[in-house]
Amino acid sequence: MLMMLQKFCGVLTLILAVLYAYQAFYVVVGLLRRKHPVSGQAKTLHRYAVLISARNEEEVIGELIESLQQQDYPKELLDIYVIADNCTDATALVARQAGAHVYERFDRVRVGKGYAMDWFFHRLKEEGKEEVYDGYFVFDADNIVDPAFVREMNNVFDSGDYAAITSYRNSKNYASNWISAGYSLWFLREARFLNFSRMHMGTGCAISGTGFLVSAQVVRDNGGWPFHLLTEDIQFSIDCAVQGRRIGYCDKAVVYDEQPTTFQQSWTQRMRWSKGFYQVAARYMGGLFRGCFTQKKGRFACYDMMMTVAPGMLLTMGVLGVNIFIFLSALTEPRIVAAELVQDSVLFVLDNIINFYLVMLLYGAVTLAVEWKAIHAKPEQKVMYLFTFPLFMLTYVPISLAALVRRVEWKPIRHNSSASLKAKNGSLT
Repeated sequence: MLMMLQKFCGVLTLILAVLYAYQAFYVVVGLLRRKHPVSGQAKTLHRYAVLISARNEEEVIGELIESLQQQDYPKELLDIYVIADNCTDATALVARQAGAHVYERFDRVRVGKGYAMDWFFHRLKEEGKEEVYDGYFVFDADNIVDPAFVREMNNVFDSGDYAAITSYRNSKNYASNWISAGYSLWFLREARFLNFSRMHMGTGCAISGTGFLVSAQVVRDNGGWPFHLLTEDIQFSIDCAVQGRRIGYCDKAVVYDEQPTTFQQSWTQRMRWSKGFYQVAARYMGGLFRGCFTQKKGRFACYDMMMTVAPGMLLTMGVLGVNIFIFLSALTEPRIVAAELVQDSVLFVLDNIINFYLVMLLYGAVTLAVEWKAIHAKPEQKVMYLFTFPLFMLTYVPISLAALVRRVEWKPIRHNSSASLKAKNGSLT
């Protein structure tokens, strides 16, 4: 019986490897294709609204608004709105003084960015502004935006092919410590070896929390923003795949994001992400599976998104758990049989941990090599944090387990990084 369990674990591990093998092709595309997926200038300069949902962000929101006001884009075509969401500090005051239109919202029941965005869109409709804008940019308050961001996003949006467009997500504080560096490498990997490759292959991309543009027509069709799960960004991405809508990617549009620097902050944030992924998988897995067979143009996008939200980490941990069970059960078997089972189980667990570390190290190394110039850190810091990147990813194991059984609510992450962009070349200082 125990030997059969060992064989089953081996087969399941092989199946998971096969199902996710297509992502290795993404890496190849990301390495071989260096040209931007979309080039050329837009025929139309569209009018946009910028939406910033902020909760107690008085320390950083001024930096974002300043960077938006420095955009290489006609000012009359870009309106900046801030939702001061359940704020108890001077976020609203700072945003107004910086030149943004501020809406204050107080709702302790419907908490989270998705609810705030939905509330805002309904307010625009009540004020007769629903038809004013062609699209909405969505940022987090801790972001800083490259001066060419809006112009480059408009170049992609003008094609009319996309329900939404995501951007190149860099970090303000890569060099702070191993936690911020872990986040940074992960998002750079997502930009280069997922969305960049997806865009080249003509399949759907996925938005990632901030720095994205959504079509106003999509908002109108949805009756606002009905995405209220803990990860409203991935929920929107999956819904687009199910509905047959494509999300694009603009490699030239750069947003700088502040990453958590304490493990407590990181634990809280990634607990929400993990729980949100479980919620999205439970709600959309059936639709994604059907889309793999019924959609004419979006079959691969449905499969890709299905594998994105599939609990692969959970299945891997289940396999490791079974081997630990085999190890403990083998102690009751005859000595010869027990020795063989124990050895096989221990080796299986160690092999998986070592292989995980090496794969993440290789993934991080390739990302670091390709994006070396884009990372704002000293060379020795870049190399040092490469070796801690797999450890950062391993911390997802207890987080994923805890998210499975614990109740998780949306909680704000405090930001206080002070940074700015040099207008001439968009470099971070």
